[in-house]
Amino acid sequence: MAQGKRTALITGSGKNIGRAIALHLAKAGHNIVINGSRDQAACEEVAGKVRALGAEAMVAICNIGDRAKVQAMAKSAIDKFGSVDILVNNAAVRPDGKYLETTEEEWQRIVDINFYSVYHLTRACLPGMIDKGWGRIVNFTGMMAQQGYPGKSAAVSVSKHAAWGLTKSLSREFGPKGVTANIISPGTIPGPEADPASPRLEALRKANPSGRLGTADDIAAMVDLLVSDSGGFINGQMLQVNGGVVNQF
Repeated sequence: MAQGKRTALITGSGKNIGRAIALHLAKAGHNIVINGSRDQAACEEVAGKVRALGAEAMVAICNIGDRAKVQAMAKSAIDKFGSVDILVNNAAVRPDGKYLETTEEEWQRIVDINFYSVYHLTRACLPGMIDKGWGRIVNFTGMMAQQGYPGKSAAVSVSKHAAWGLTKSLSREFGPKGVTANIISPGTIPGPEADPASPRLEALRKANPSGRLGTADDIAAMVDLLVSDSGGFINGQMLQVNGGVVNQF
């Protein structure tokens, strides 16, 4: 299938990495479904930038931890654009919490947002990808999530490992149908509110082989490649975009 205008649904795309991905894919000519959990103004601001780039935009405010709402969001996107060809499961939560102090309800909330949203959105979007014989699924993990977060809820690591397992299985089952599935493990990507001169970030910068920390655009550029026709032979991979940090997991 020659590359034309396709539709990308990107969770958590009102800010930071998700926002950068939305703008990169809009520049490539794709329709963009912008999702946020509650900040309508931020999502509308991204939508305006997407339209200024000549792409169509749809804003979908949705708690992705709610199965019914996730399914409704996917249906609305498919009804509007005909299909979701590119699914980027970017949104996640990473709350602090010791294992023995995390309630079952909080554990379930984290897993619902970080993993089951991926599961439900993938199930909703895959049939259209299969029908077209072309699709791209990009999921996210993280260096510390793979190693085990100190001081973060264990549910974060569990949910991210689950997303990696699902990615590998999807790549093998649906690769023959023209659908690729990959997962990105970003390095340190300070948000716009972060102080780059803080001792923690300065230490991480000095320790990085590239001599700098990452940006949201660094991650978006990788997504841009993975969802392109040129990235069609990259499948079932964990792509570490971290400046050269050796990560054992």
